[in-house]
Amino acid sequence: MSAPPPLPLPDAQARLLALATPLAIERVGVDDAAGLYLAEPLYARRTQPAADLSAMDGYAVLADDLAGPWHVSGESAAGHPHRGTVTRGEAVRISTGALLPDGAGAVVLQEDLARDGDRLVLTGTPPVPAHRHIRRCGMDFADGDLLLAAGTRLGPAQLALAIAGGHSHVPVRHPVQVAILDSGDELAPAGDPCPAHRIPASNGAMLAAMVAGAVPARIDRLGPVADRMDAIAAALERARDADVIVTSGGASVGDHDLVRPALEAWGAQIDFWRVAIKPGKPLLIARKGRQLVVGLPGNPASSLVTAHLFLLPLLRTMLGAARPLPFTARARLAGPLRPGGARQEFQRAAWDGMTVDPAVQQDSGALGSLAASNALIDIPAHAPPRAAGDEVTIHPLGFA
Repeated sequence: MSAPPPLPLPDAQARLLALATPLAIERVGVDDAAGLYLAEPLYARRTQPAADLSAMDGYAVLADDLAGPWHVSGESAAGHPHRGTVTRGEAVRISTGALLPDGAGAVVLQEDLARDGDRLVLTGTPPVPAHRHIRRCGMDFADGDLLLAAGTRLGPAQLALAIAGGHSHVPVRHPVQVAILDSGDELAPAGDPCPAHRIPASNGAMLAAMVAGAVPARIDRLGPVADRMDAIAAALERARDADVIVTSGGASVGDHDLVRPALEAWGAQIDFWRVAIKPGKPLLIARKGRQLVVGLPGNPASSLVTAHLFLLPLLRTMLGAARPLPFTARARLAGPLRPGGARQEFQRAAWDGMTVDPAVQQDSGALGSLAASNALIDIPAHAPPRAAGDEVTIHPLGFA
């Protein structure tokens, strides 16, 4: 029986993400939550600001008393509010972030005023409208407002918002446990002597770095593993506690490509195999109970591209990310691009934020062009040739 045709990329991604099981929820302190994904919506437990505050340094006066002159009757500083009530003809010195005194409805900037002792006169322009320099109570959020939706990644600003909203702990998903297994008789451990018939095992470190830089994870490196059924089976058994097992190499159809038969012998069920992309066609997805196996090709560029398109979105989905698929952008070509082939292609390229320059060397085994690239150009199947200056879709990568 012939193998089914390779799946189109969107279908394969949707099929994989549908297999993902969300990880357990825990509450962690905000100081330990950086980079994690919010497991539940987060609502404000207080109002911010809790009262009207000054947005500038100046003097607080009545909203209908903007011409002056005024008598300075006190001061309101951040954390030290003025206790009295402002009346007509009075002004209170006020600092940025300080509580607006009772009765005051305007802040006149200090550079628009001249002060002589406690006498204050207008020398510039009063605020228009009167409340221009006032941060109104609830301007940022009110008690009970939704601060952050479930699936939001907690970066610096999100953590600051959670704290401002009255939270010391947040609900997140457990870090994902990932076991990375690279296989092949040709692989030599990093730093070992490497005769011509062998190559240094670099994919495991590359994939571990990709995972660690993208999601909160506990990573176990297994390998390099020899091309023997018993060796692969032993490595799979060592990974029995992982949420996701990642293999690199051995997922194709050669005589020494043993990952698929080893997985089946181990009791895993193959969900799908082969995707209509270049590089990365021999992607394999399997499952055993709650565990998922992502079988990546062995060539470095193929392994990186498929990890970017499949492994990282899977991990983000398990962690509850609202947007697990890779971020894309538009950029203008720095040089011409040949027409697309029969499969959707992802070419390594250098992107400067505006223009993107395809690497000359696109062989899937070439690491030099991989290390010099920080983006992938997404070329649809059968796309027409593109000229310098044409817009293309790119996938920014998390390295320079």
